[in-house]
Amino acid sequence: MSKDILLEIGTEEVPAHAMPGILRQLREAAATALQEAHIPFDAVRTVGTPRRLALLVTAAAEMQDAVTTVHKGPSARIAYAADGTPTKAALGFARGLGLDVTALRVQDGYVFAEVTHTGEATKTLLPSLLPALIQHLSFPNSMRWGRETFRFIRPIRWLVALFGEEVIPFTLAGVTTGRRSRGHRFLGDGDFDIPSAQAYEATARDHFLMVDPKERETYIQHELCRELAAAGAKQTVDPVLLEEVVYLVEYPTVLCGSFDEAYLQLPEAVIITPMKDHQRYFPMYSAATGRLMNRFLTVRNGDARYLDTVRHGNERVLRARLDDAKFFFTEDRKQSLWAHVESLRHIVFQNGLGTLYDKALRLQKLTVYLNHSLQLGLEDAQLERACLLAKADLSTQMVMEFTELQGVMGKEYAKLDGESEAVAAALQEQYLPRYAGDDLPQTVMGSVLSVADKIDTLVGMFRLGKLPTGSQDPYALRRQTIGVLHILLQRQWDADMDTLLDAAAAGYAAADEAAGDVRKQLEAFIALRLKNIFQDRGHEASLIEGAMAGHPLNAMQGQRRVEALETARRLKQEDLLQAYTRVGNMVREDTPTQVTEALFTAAAERDLWAVCRQMEAALPKVYAAYDFEAALRILRTGMDAIRTFLDTVRVLDENPAIRENRLHLLARVYALIRPFGDIRKVKN
Repeated sequence: MSKDILLEIGTEEVPAHAMPGILRQLREAAATALQEAHIPFDAVRTVGTPRRLALLVTAAAEMQDAVTTVHKGPSARIAYAADGTPTKAALGFARGLGLDVTALRVQDGYVFAEVTHTGEATKTLLPSLLPALIQHLSFPNSMRWGRETFRFIRPIRWLVALFGEEVIPFTLAGVTTGRRSRGHRFLGDGDFDIPSAQAYEATARDHFLMVDPKERETYIQHELCRELAAAGAKQTVDPVLLEEVVYLVEYPTVLCGSFDEAYLQLPEAVIITPMKDHQRYFPMYSAATGRLMNRFLTVRNGDARYLDTVRHGNERVLRARLDDAKFFFTEDRKQSLWAHVESLRHIVFQNGLGTLYDKALRLQKLTVYLNHSLQLGLEDAQLERACLLAKADLSTQMVMEFTELQGVMGKEYAKLDGESEAVAAALQEQYLPRYAGDDLPQTVMGSVLSVADKIDTLVGMFRLGKLPTGSQDPYALRRQTIGVLHILLQRQWDADMDTLLDAAAAGYAAADEAAGDVRKQLEAFIALRLKNIFQDRGHEASLIEGAMAGHPLNAMQGQRRVEALETARRLKQEDLLQAYTRVGNMVREDTPTQVTEALFTAAAERDLWAVCRQMEAALPKVYAAYDFEAALRILRTGMDAIRTFLDTVRVLDENPAIRENRLHLLARVYALIRPFGDIRKVKN
């Protein structure tokens, strides 16, 4: 027999952006807990609205599975006498497990016993299992309320816990479980009872609650597309905004509003930002022209009653926002963007790191360094102008009111001032990527400025000791580091991070005594982010460790080494890696590589030396081009000679001179594959 399980955690409104992660945590934790408790089930789902998180387990068994454990006892010669009679050791081992001595068995010279534990009733386990799930949820920010010491993302107001039709009793944060839930804040008739776990979603729907976010998303998207089609607009919906809106409503209704066409004279970003970021409205674009329309869509948390009143309210709020934007834009255009550069002298970038103007000067030096070291061919004068203009829009009224428009308004104002397209684009792209999965800069100048800006911030913050700790990263240093690495990988720029960090550090005052330790911390911080990127791309951890060991921190080179080792593994060339690993295991990092041919006494030595010299002649060219796959083909030509040498030659010869010369030869051979990293770290 089986029953469904329901756990509903009723809260005050949870931030929309946090909901997907919390529901995923709850689902994964529940599946793990049930499996560890040996409770069979068919499926685990999580659903939720702004005021509730719900766990639904389908067909959970009423009893735990019986569990059989195997216990290893003493050796057979100790457990039994010569005539096979059990000794005290065997009797004590069996008695300790509650078994008769005849239940013991002998295997591989030892005594073993199997003990089967009968399962308990599921309903006796759930009162401890379910509150443990709630207590182990983690959040970026949590809170306490009243006199409670328990922390949660928002105060818990009710708890529903059912196993089939039975209430699972427990108390958490001063709230005791029951079957009573709460309906829609405005449409429902107040609290209502849930008769069973299986009836949860249907009962909730009767009280104007669409608890499944997938159902809400499908419904909202369908209604948005219907309204877009009716208005002759493109049927495209911003997926990021859609996900946020899904977790803002419990009973959605889509409505269409409009605003004065005169506002369309403003830059498009000035209109869209108040719509999307402030009001969560969906902008509409003409299907015929592709241009922004003076209409918008929004999602109401309610039904279709009094929709005109709701529409007029939304239009009035947006009109006020657009009036503000129009005023700020008009005021800003009374002077050029360049005129705002001087004001950067009075805006502190970070205490201890100077003003925004100081940062602009550091960016000038760093971008010019990147331009020349990477041979990008950009005009230094344009780069330097872009750096001075980079933060100028931060002092404009538009950006001070709508901070989301930093960079965006820099580009708009620069274009209106007649700045070059490259400079204008770079002003916006300097902030990319803004989050995981965001677009990367599309222009070379934008990529250079973005890398320089982020590296300057990283070096400065680490010098101040403002390192991320645990889940706390107030200056988004992890995100900025990942952004730099993604740009370097996308552009395939051959940039050693140590020289780049040196160039960034040169923009600050003289290093203090702790600078060396700070540098090590910073390099380790960047290296970990790069390893995570490679792992996210599906590369094996040992390949990453091997490829990155013993080399300057260089994203592009690291990627090519990892991919070449991955190719070797995929093409079943483990024998190649194993052969060179055997060589590497016999030499130290500081083993000399000076080989004396006169000390050779075996043909295998001469053959290996000849092949080594041939590979030494061929490899530098392919390594210089970072063609690691071609290098693997060349290294393979030495396989037979390596194996013959290791299988037939005694490396540790009694003659010290011969012994040292053979070790020098092996060190010379291992040096051939060292540009790949330390392959001894690769698991074969």
